[in-house]
Amino acid sequence: MTTLAEPPAMPAPTAPSAPARPVAPPDQAEPLAVATPAELAAHPIAEERFRLYIWQLPVRLTHWLTAGCIVVLSLTGLYIADPFLIPPGGAVMTTIRQVHMLAAYALLGSGLLRVIWLLRGNRFARWSAFFPTTRVQLTEIFRQAAFYAFIRKEIPRILGHNQLAASAYLILWSLLLLTAITGFALDGLLGSEPGATGFGWLIGVVGPQLVRLVHHLSMWGILAISLFHVYSCLLVDHLEKNGLLSSIFSGFKYVSQEEIVEARDGGAELLEAIE
Repeated sequence: MTTLAEPPAMPAPTAPSAPARPVAPPDQAEPLAVATPAELAAHPIAEERFRLYIWQLPVRLTHWLTAGCIVVLSLTGLYIADPFLIPPGGAVMTTIRQVHMLAAYALLGSGLLRVIWLLRGNRFARWSAFFPTTRVQLTEIFRQAAFYAFIRKEIPRILGHNQLAASAYLILWSLLLLTAITGFALDGLLGSEPGATGFGWLIGVVGPQLVRLVHHLSMWGILAISLFHVYSCLLVDHLEKNGLLSSIFSGFKYVSQEEIVEARDGGAELLEAIE
């Protein structure tokens, strides 16, 4: 069966061509085009962000002091447990023990200052930011965990510590306290004070081997939490783009009006304070 071919289309009448635009010489710059209102609407200006003071100086100071103490205590503790250098006279081991104990005292000082700031700090540093006292904070733990596990796409709106991180910090400080107690007890085996008098009873109750085991396991738990802390900070900083990593140095985050108002630890009163 054959089909009839369509007749050839007639060419449409063409409008008279506009006069050619003169080409500017290469050494002459083109005039700058002015965007129309429609073009500006198609490309809106980036959302305005506010410089909000989150981490007070004692929080930042104790953060970095604790981090440094964890590094020093871990390295010196590994050497004390398994010395790979045994020079004559044991001077290196003595020095390592002294550095280890100095770092322990610095950690205790950092912890004491942070405990004080749980009572005197702003809303992001106070005890209520760490202990889940409301139903919203309890559910936030699971919502944040689902986000880190790539189950949820929406990250809870938080200006300070999210509740999962806050709970991890409580576990971290508990492990640090446990490490300090067992560490002083082990130091007391050599007759050093205050370990011999203050914590010698612990050795008598459970024995030195169990104390040493708990001391080492606590250290590995601390390192595991610290590693996850670094990972989560990198991830959230990449997604939120609000200066999370730099805020632990400067104290400031750069957040939008929506984040300030809708965050669990935010509110319109914060926006009014910075406007």
